[in-house]
Amino acid sequence: MAAVTVFTPTYNRSATLERLYRSLQEQINKDFEWLVVDDGSSDQTESLLTKWEQDKNDFAVRYIQKENGGKHTAINLGIEKANGKLFFIVDSDDYLLPDAIEKILQWEKALPSDFSIKFCGVAGARGYTSEKMIGTGSGKAYADATSQRRSEHGISGDKAEAFYTDILRQFPFPVFPEERFVSESIVWFALGKAGYHIRWYDDIIYIGEYLEDGLTYQSIQLLERNPRGYLLALKSDLENLDIRGLRRLGCYAAYERTAKKLGQTTAQIAEELGVSKATLTVSRCLKSIKDKILPR
Repeated sequence: MAAVTVFTPTYNRSATLERLYRSLQEQINKDFEWLVVDDGSSDQTESLLTKWEQDKNDFAVRYIQKENGGKHTAINLGIEKANGKLFFIVDSDDYLLPDAIEKILQWEKALPSDFSIKFCGVAGARGYTSEKMIGTGSGKAYADATSQRRSEHGISGDKAEAFYTDILRQFPFPVFPEERFVSESIVWFALGKAGYHIRWYDDIIYIGEYLEDGLTYQSIQLLERNPRGYLLALKSDLENLDIRGLRRLGCYAAYERTAKKLGQTTAQIAEELGVSKATLTVSRCLKSIKDKILPR
């Protein structure tokens, strides 16, 4: 059993996968497996992974194909099939610095064993480069916090989380027929709501690249094309993040607009959100004014 499953969900990323593969070969600590779930690619992904599975590496390469269902369904399958104690998602257009696995294992080993705090994993920072962090860090040796409370420690932006696999198996991503996207924050917030903390470090271990056809770049369009997942993400954000004032009203307006496309009434939406119909009316009017002043 590997200590870490480096998990990569991929869809038509044969052009970037090799950079990630080479970064895995350069890891100081090889106590990991690389599990790739191919979410219905039509490029050269299969031939590349089939070849790499046969290479003589100090870590296992495992390749699984599935029909296209979206990244969240690939993650669900990956968690089911993972052999590692820790589950570390590394996207197919990103790569790791040589000490990434070594640091993750050191951090996990240092977690307190007295169960005074429930931990679901550890996290390092992502960087645009090895010197430039994505988002912000705590500025301390580390900070212990749930995903929804990390901002209280000054932590923002995408991070490099490695979760305990057995805990993730208790929190699968929801799947909606005919939809291909669900925000990962839904599960990370669910872990926090269940009391699970992450130990956050500022060390950059993961280099991220935001491609114009990547999920991060397309997030708004993806959410709108996947309305049930979008509603779940909005409700999760409203319940778990400190969203106030006009921004909160904006979330209500987005929720109502999307829910009405699915046939829900204003009364049903107000009940789901725990607000009055008058609040929805105000949010709708403000959204209309904003759209006139700042059209898309």
